[in-house]
Amino acid sequence: MTPTSCKPAATAGAKPAPILLRGITWKHTRGLLPMLATAQRFEETHPGVRIAWETRSLQAFADEPLDVLARKYDLLVVDHPSSGLAAATGCLAPLNEALDAACLRDQETHQVGQSYASYVYEGHLWALPIDAATPVSACRPDLLAAAGEREPANWEELMHLARRGLVAVPGLAIDSLMHFFMLCHAFGEEPLQSADRVVAADAGVEALRCLRALLDACDRACLERNPIAIWEMLAASDRAAYCPFAYGYSNYSREGYARHCVQAGELVTLRGERLRSTLGGAGLAISATCSHADVAAEYAAYVASATCQSTLYFEAGGQPGHRAAWLSDEVNRRSNGFFARTLPVLDRAWVRPRFDGYLDFQHDASQALHAYLQRGGSEIELLDAMKRMLANAHRTDGKEKP
Repeated sequence: MTPTSCKPAATAGAKPAPILLRGITWKHTRGLLPMLATAQRFEETHPGVRIAWETRSLQAFADEPLDVLARKYDLLVVDHPSSGLAAATGCLAPLNEALDAACLRDQETHQVGQSYASYVYEGHLWALPIDAATPVSACRPDLLAAAGEREPANWEELMHLARRGLVAVPGLAIDSLMHFFMLCHAFGEEPLQSADRVVAADAGVEALRCLRALLDACDRACLERNPIAIWEMLAASDRAAYCPFAYGYSNYSREGYARHCVQAGELVTLRGERLRSTLGGAGLAISATCSHADVAAEYAAYVASATCQSTLYFEAGGQPGHRAAWLSDEVNRRSNGFFARTLPVLDRAWVRPRFDGYLDFQHDASQALHAYLQRGGSEIELLDAMKRMLANAHRTDGKEKP
């Protein structure tokens, strides 16, 4: 794709028409404020450009159809599993054709974990990784000390804390599925490696029972809490002292953001190995219908640059996707070491499938898993149902998807 020109046809004595780019991100300090700050600064250095950001909920961020949003917005903050949909529908501009080689090389070389690679699908880059995240632990050391406990090192110690009422876990449907994937790795198998296999029965059953035992030991309200709700609980109250895995939010590790400063860190071990969580984060994409794709690409490159990510983007509440920011002494000083403490977790995080149809499987499987966690049932029946959902997600009109 050659970026379309943002210059209108010249008219004698008339000023160029202003350029308006509309963007959509998710509704949280981490999702919105860095986009507002970077847009404001870009507008100051690019007179005649206006960038207007809107928000959607965290759940909509995971569920809302990308091809529909791309018809309404020029800039989109997206999740990497939507890359397959982007490739199939052509709703996003391939950024490897819109950005210069030096920018792309810098982004790939300095990715956090596989954040850059997660947006590469069918030979194209569909978004720039401006935000990196995976489930990490969250701790209130003061509450653990008051309870005469310490941060757990392994699953057995975690369950001990949970039975004492000190643990909270995000158990909403989508988060539970991400935990399930993580536990499948712990029991010896990478999930979703073929169109007809979610995970081997023995590993899947162990993972399901392990997850249910943990959630059963926690407050039942955890089944309706997403990561933001868990971080807010730890930061604003004394109702829990520890969370073993929730998508990281560095905001809650910064002084002054909430009542208490939460300490983020490593994951516990299970069967002698560190847990391997499921990569999240967010990328900045450009709609294929954007009328000013060259300006949008320049803005995206600016937001994703090492300098912006380590300064303005972070200072405005963002959670950078550039490795330079994660290694920055100043960034870590101002976030209670959040990035240095959790970087090893990011670097081993697992990337979900991205084929067109995966998001359908993710939605259906997470709902079925959530029902099991709420009401119990047969693990084998649930795994069989997930297998059927996966097979359906790989089909279009009865034909296998490429």
